[in-house]
Amino acid sequence: MNTLNIKYPPEILWALQQEPKEFEREARILLAVKLYESGKLTTGLAAKIADVPRVTFIFLLSQYALSPFGETAKDISKDLKYARQAHRRQ
Repeated sequence: MNTLNIKYPPEILWALQQEPKEFEREARILLAVKLYESGKLTTGLAAKIADVPRVTFIFLLSQYALSPFGETAKDISKDLKYARQAHRRQ
């Protein structure tokens, strides 16, 4: 397994009111979410970066308004609207 080390000043922890482990966990998750959002990683690989099970990562995506199906909440809402319209016509 490769390792990525990022230096950060202690002021970051003070500004975020976080302990080092908490900040580092959140940073891993944010990196994984961004790589998933940009289409560069699957949920499985992103979960490995976040150091969480894939199922947990899928649930985390909702906190960032992202879908594990590659669609935004707006896209899904539009699809639902069209499906309801089509159903009413029948």
